[in-house]
Amino acid sequence: MNHPRGLQTLFFTEMWERFSYYGMRALLVLFMTAEIQRGGLGLTDRVATAIYGLYVAGVYLSALPGGWIADRLLGAQRALMVGGSLIALGHFTLALPSLKAFYLGLTLVVLGTGLLKPNISALVGLLYPEGGARRDAGFTIFYMGINLGAAIGPLVCGSLGERINWHYGFGAAGIGMVLGLVQFHLTRHRLGNIGLTPEHRGPDSRRDQKWLAAAVGGLVILIALCLTEVIHIEPVRLAQRTSGVIVGMAVAYFVWAFFFAGLGLVEKRRVGVILILFIASALFWSGYEQAGSSLNLFAERYTNRNTPFLSQPMPASWFQSLPAIFVIVFAPVVAGIWVWMAKRGRNPSLGAKMGWGLVLLALGFLVVAMASRRALANGPVWPTWLVATYLLHVFGELLISPVGLSSVTKLAPPRLVGQMMGIWFLGTSLGNLMAGLFAGEVSGQNAAAMPARFLQVVLFSGSIGFILLLFTKRIRRLMPDVE
Repeated sequence: MNHPRGLQTLFFTEMWERFSYYGMRALLVLFMTAEIQRGGLGLTDRVATAIYGLYVAGVYLSALPGGWIADRLLGAQRALMVGGSLIALGHFTLALPSLKAFYLGLTLVVLGTGLLKPNISALVGLLYPEGGARRDAGFTIFYMGINLGAAIGPLVCGSLGERINWHYGFGAAGIGMVLGLVQFHLTRHRLGNIGLTPEHRGPDSRRDQKWLAAAVGGLVILIALCLTEVIHIEPVRLAQRTSGVIVGMAVAYFVWAFFFAGLGLVEKRRVGVILILFIASALFWSGYEQAGSSLNLFAERYTNRNTPFLSQPMPASWFQSLPAIFVIVFAPVVAGIWVWMAKRGRNPSLGAKMGWGLVLLALGFLVVAMASRRALANGPVWPTWLVATYLLHVFGELLISPVGLSSVTKLAPPRLVGQMMGIWFLGTSLGNLMAGLFAGEVSGQNAAAMPARFLQVVLFSGSIGFILLLFTKRIRRLMPDVE
């Protein structure tokens, strides 16, 4: 009642988009690794998880040009409609039983998400020009829509995909996106004129249009060359090289920011904190995104999914709903704890939250390391192991994800805010690529190495987390006037 009516429009649009995204994602690795006789692609775990990593990383990378297109050429509302249409087309393309259709469908979903995802969040912000607590509350409601779609998608698409036909699951994801687009079209009048025109149209819009046309033309040619196998792509090698490119881009940018951007001492200290956030974020997401790859395969192959309530084993993809359900249940609780602690002057600092987030990630992997050891020795384990892992990871996410994005906007020098936001997404993209590459090392022929590999994650992420906790006071001194 106290929020703009347009929030309802954006809430349900994002809910259906996340339904489609997480519904398809829950099936992706399972479909790629399933035998051809079962309707899958019959890929090895290493190749499948590398493709998964490239796909999820591409979603975050495409948000950068997607935001530029909306700001300069289309406006957020039109970018959302075009992006949603590409996503739906991508899912329906995935529903076709063809290898070329599969790769084309993934590409379309990546491009569409890049247009929709950053701009629908921008529209939410534009609903609250006054800012303040009301705006924060609006984003909290919007965040619930994200997780509601993420909770329902794997249940619906997973049931259709695993029990009937993989392509039915992909088609259901497309139907979900179409429902979101129809709902947006019917209720977009509630948004008024916000985001209807480009917010930052350049002085030479014709030049921008030519650049965009050239980029789209080049992309179409590249896709055509790949689909016709004129250009042969090896997913594992491409993922490895892309990871190296992203690391190189990040190193080059921070070197420029520290030494050539003309920043003052205070600004350099804050950029140093952003560098710490970048490393912690990439490390966290490289572990958290195992949910769709190695942990998804663990649910299918090493988890007892028989229940007294179902006549056949529970679909492995249903486990993908757990993180979203846990966020819906516990996010208000965690937020209330922060408010309670802040009133008493005990609100943990940024470094402490990031440190504890990595420690919780490590504890989650400690649980699944123990579970994998039992599974390899004695057969499938109870699902409570995965439930505990996801619960610990979600608590870590609630510490890292909400504060990270907000902190970057506060720490970045005013003239570099947009670039620093791009760097933040670059770190998330790197983490997702690392997640795909790591998953290939703990499944398939490498399954015997699961416990040892998971313990390596425990030691590495736990060590980084404790280092952050030890240096919390020093990190705070680098940003004395930022909460």
